[in-house]
Amino acid sequence: MNKGFWLKKIIGFTLLAVAAVAALGYVVMLLWNHVLAAVINVPLIGFWQAIGLFLLSKILFGGWKGGWGGHRSSHWKHEMKEKWQQMTPEERERIKQEWRNRCRVWGKPDNGPTAGAE
Repeated sequence: MNKGFWLKKIIGFTLLAVAAVAALGYVVMLLWNHVLAAVINVPLIGFWQAIGLFLLSKILFGGWKGGWGGHRSSHWKHEMKEKWQQMTPEERERIKQEWRNRCRVWGKPDNGPTAGAE
């Protein structure tokens, strides 16, 4: 393949990436300014602030499918599934009860068999 072919591919990909980032930034800005500003009274943001907010949310909350850590998270899920399948029914129930106690709603204690055994 010739040099011009690869140059066109690189330029095309770069333009596509720039257009995608611009579109995502614009959507974030519109959503912020029209939804959040009206609902919880936050200040309006500009385009570059929206781009920064989008990138910050990606860094903090993940979401790069197949990118950073995408393989690790599926590996973790697979390991946890194997561990769960190897547990006895009693161990599974104990884990479920422990998480119920950790995630109780409005601070109400759960009256299950392991309540208060922390």
